[in-house]
Order: sequence, then structure tokens, then C-alpha cells
Amino acid sequence: MTRIWVRKYEPRWGSHIPVLIKIFEISEGPILELGTGVFSTPLLHILSLSKNRSLTSYENNPYYVERHQNFITDKHQIILVDNWENINIEDTRWGFAFVDHAPEERRKLEVKRLANNAQYLVLHDSEPRNEKLYKYSEIYPLFKYRFDYTICYPHTTVLSNFVDLKNLKI
Repeated sequence: MTRIWVRKYEPRWGSHIPVLIKIFEISEGPILELGTGVFSTPLLHILSLSKNRSLTSYENNPYYVERHQNFITDKHQIILVDNWENINIEDTRWGFAFVDHAPEERRKLEVKRLANNAQYLVLHDSEPRNEKLYKYSEIYPLFKYRFDYTICYPHTTVLSNFVDLKNLKI
């Protein structure tokens, strides 16, 4: 039997909210969410509805898929993942992708898959002390542009191969 792990709610998990709002405002096209959450899924759902943008959310924990069922619409898919390698994310040109899924070692792999398919990639939990978990330093060289949002903890990083981020203000 597979054990479903549900973490205690932490208000600081919402540290990525300002970044998601800003990247939503400056991007166009479909949105990808890897890992649903109590902050990101409702926010991205409401934002995408406001501009009639499609949103695809992937989650490997059935508990969180069930918790977000009320957000499913013709423009918002929520898909339970059995194996991250089998999700089809390379065939779409994403306006942006938010990467915040488990297990930790998968994040860098999905970022590699999206390096040239997403105008912006937003990575949560990017502070240096989490390097041992996510190994983001291995994927940073794949990108021309990087912006680190460090005002709130945990940190959030924006990556792009298409848009220079040196003037990004959040």
C-alpha cells in the first residue's frame, strides 16, 4: 500500500505569490503547474480565468488532486501523475511553468525538459540551503537569464532562454 504524505500547512509556502503574479502579467499563452498547492493552484486558477488562459496542473499526490477538484474547468486540467517521465510537457509552448513538485529530485529533470518550451520557468524553494534537495545548480547553466526573488523565504527563481530578466521588478 502506498503511503500518502500530507504536510502540515505553513503560511510561508506562499512566498512565490508575488513572482507568479508578475510572471503571469508579463507572459502570454498556456500555463503549466508542476505540483499543486494551497497557494499556487487557487491563484493560478483565478488568474488564468481572468484572461481566458489555459492552465494544466500535474500532481502525484492523490490527496492534493482531490483537494483541488473544484478548480477543474474546460480551461483548467488537474492531472494525477503516476510517473513524471510519462507526462507530455514538451509538445506545448508554455507562457510559463511553475515548478514545485515532489519528489525533490524530479524538479531539475522537468526543468531540463522545459528549458526550450517555456518562456519563463518559475522555481520555488531555490535558496542555497535547499541545493542538496533540488540540485538547481545543475540546471542553471541551461538558461541564458536568471532572476532570484529573495525578499521572502523560501526563495523563488525565474529562468528564461527567451526573455532577458535583468530589468524584472517584483
